Amino acid sequence: MSNANTENTRIGRSFQKNVQEILQNRYGMNFEWEPSISIGTPPKNHKFDLANEDRTIVAECKCYTWTDTGNVPSAKLMGLDQAVFYFGFLPTETIKILCMKQSVCPGKNETLAEYYVRIHGNLLGDVKIFEVADNGKVNEIR
Repeated sequence: MSNANTENTRIGRSFQKNVQEILQNRYGMNFEWEPSISIGTPPKNHKFDLANEDRTIVAECKCYTWTDTGNVPSAKLMGLDQAVFYFGFLPTETIKILCMKQSVCPGKNETLAEYYVRIHGNLLGDVKIFEVADNGKVNEIR
């Protein structure tokens, strides 16, 4: 019997590749795959998912969904919080984008990105939230 979790890495990489193409088209420049950027004091390299060549735009890609029963994926929200935390160490002029897969909650009219902004919006600072649908359409939530 196949474990669905074994597909997570492939699905995440595919989502990251789609986001890379979307950002390249949107901003008209190349986005590098998993660049190491020095953050913190003393500085230590951290790999972000995507960044343009001069590191003025940095993105993290999260392909998270609601649970099958429509519950909040609490551990995944901690992963989003961690991404936002690392963004906080980038220069203030850096455009920081958290790209999330569009995932509508079963039985509700709220996406996971909308839920995250509603519940954790106070932590986001200058981080933009892009919600990416399967068809490639981007909704800038924040």
